[in-house]
Amino acid sequence: MRELSLGQAVDRAIEDAMARDDSIVLIGEDTPLLRAPLFARFGADRVLAAPISESAFFGAAAGAAMAGLRPVVELYMVDFIAVAFDAVLNHIAKLEGFSGGNWKAPLVIRAPSGGWYGDGGQHGQSLWGTLSSIPGLTVVVASTPADAYGLMTTALGHDGPVIFMEPKLLSEEWLEFLGSGGRDTVSFDIPAEGAVGAVPDSPHTTPFGKAAVRRVGSDVTVMSVAVGVHRALEAAAKLQGSDVSCEVIDLRSLRPLDVETVVESVTKTGRLLVVDEDYREFGLAGELAAICLEAALSPRYARVCVEDTLPYARHLEDAALPNVDRIVEAATALVQA
Repeated sequence: MRELSLGQAVDRAIEDAMARDDSIVLIGEDTPLLRAPLFARFGADRVLAAPISESAFFGAAAGAAMAGLRPVVELYMVDFIAVAFDAVLNHIAKLEGFSGGNWKAPLVIRAPSGGWYGDGGQHGQSLWGTLSSIPGLTVVVASTPADAYGLMTTALGHDGPVIFMEPKLLSEEWLEFLGSGGRDTVSFDIPAEGAVGAVPDSPHTTPFGKAAVRRVGSDVTVMSVAVGVHRALEAAAKLQGSDVSCEVIDLRSLRPLDVETVVESVTKTGRLLVVDEDYREFGLAGELAAICLEAALSPRYARVCVEDTLPYARHLEDAALPNVDRIVEAATALVQA
């Protein structure tokens, strides 16, 4: 086992896969600099710098995937996928369906996501609800280094487009950036267990569509991804002192979603609390509620999400995101209702 940060685990998964498969290439802005060890090992033919035009290099990656390569397309942050949304929504996601399976787009979009560090509403979004609503895309979100390695390894062997959401607050390179640019006096509540963890020495995969039960409980099911999983675990520990037993589910994969685990847990507890760093309306929280209703369940339900555009000021951003106090309050209300 190796102790790696979440970002290091992703890089290791890519490096291991590139060593096995010559068709895997990296493309993105400043990629040779940001992935210097990969550039040093695999060279300029496989680690390519792109101009500051997401629409251009996403389109190029789509063509490269059609021609037999397996591109890893890097965004600086998921918010900038808006610039390339035509390529993602109308081409990459639809290629296999429109061609009757004759063409595929085996590419991975590495998308740093999330807030908690005061970068504004156009940089701190999650957007996995929006992206998961698009047929043809696979969307995964890691909360631990081991899962980051496993999910990326699975993504690199997948024959369709995968959006790999990398929580910025759990990524070492982002943590270094977060403390720069005048932010050295700002405090960041970083979940240590997600930022650094044990990763097996041998290559391993984490299956798509399979959630992980991070804590077993009986009173209320709390479901989340990324940083939200760690906030939920901290809230569950606090609630245990009030004799409230929380079961914490790390969904890991949003499309496909592990419907069986969702239904099984909610059937047991009779209560569902969704903790989501994404927007409240028309997203993951509502989808999970619909799944329960379609399974003929009628749980007591609540959601702790982002209600509006994220504010820039750190203390306001923290209040707007699903922090521990909001989770504790919502879970307590569900149990007492």
